[in-house]
Amino acid sequence: MSEFVSRFFTAPDGLRLHARDYPAASGENTRLPVVCLPGLSRNARDFHQFALLVSGDAVAPRRVIALDYRGRGLSAHDADPANYTVPVECNDVIAVCTALGLSRCLFAGTSRGGLILHVMAALRPDLIAGAILNDVGPQIEAVGLMEIRDYLANRSTPASFEAAAAGLRHLHGAAFPALAPADWLDMAHALYTDRDGPIVADYDPKLTDQLKAIDFTEPLPTLWPQFERLAEKPLLIVRGEHSRILSAETLERMQAGRKIVETTLAQGQGHAPLLHFPDVFTPIKAFLGRF
Repeated sequence: MSEFVSRFFTAPDGLRLHARDYPAASGENTRLPVVCLPGLSRNARDFHQFALLVSGDAVAPRRVIALDYRGRGLSAHDADPANYTVPVECNDVIAVCTALGLSRCLFAGTSRGGLILHVMAALRPDLIAGAILNDVGPQIEAVGLMEIRDYLANRSTPASFEAAAAGLRHLHGAAFPALAPADWLDMAHALYTDRDGPIVADYDPKLTDQLKAIDFTEPLPTLWPQFERLAEKPLLIVRGEHSRILSAETLERMQAGRKIVETTLAQGQGHAPLLHFPDVFTPIKAFLGRF
């Protein structure tokens, strides 16, 4: 059996979208599937190792679907960069779930993916059985978002995937002491592509336009009302030990007084943690096992 099947879908506005569909290793199809939503500039490949662990679990395998948002991975680029927004992408996710016949899912949302889940909790709460929020919450730290804006603006064409890995380690190594050389190379293959020739980051460069337009002298908007709806569902929140996006104070507020909201710390990782590392995957596996 192949590790995954590439599937293509039509967004509400006609754009072509892509997702990886990892079947449960045993063919089991009664457990709730996990739908994986990547970060701002990331794509379905970000979840490959995590998806293999979940779909291939020896005791409780379950289907995993990992999405490429519009303008990322194998999904089409949008002619109008104004459509690269959380609400539009949330509607795309809902459309993919509908096309797959999924009426109730577990979700794993990294960064941007977690913001999409906040909006989905307002639009389609019935879709969400439970969720893993990977280093994201209703309040984003400006310093971390500025760092993301700055390194995404410096789009490069490395000579090789090894050079891309070295560049990633140079940029993010201080926040990710837990990563070994092989992990940086895996990350390079997830973030970069050479399918059109030169090695480039696998997202539409226009994706950064809205980040550049943010006025960081003003407070960033928050999603606390939407989080109240999302927190009605069982949640597991993963925070990177060195995260500059999700603060410890925001995490504490997210969990306060909510028995079905759990947290775990990704040791030696920043934004956003790799979910397949044992110290992170162990609590995730326990969380998924409740469904």
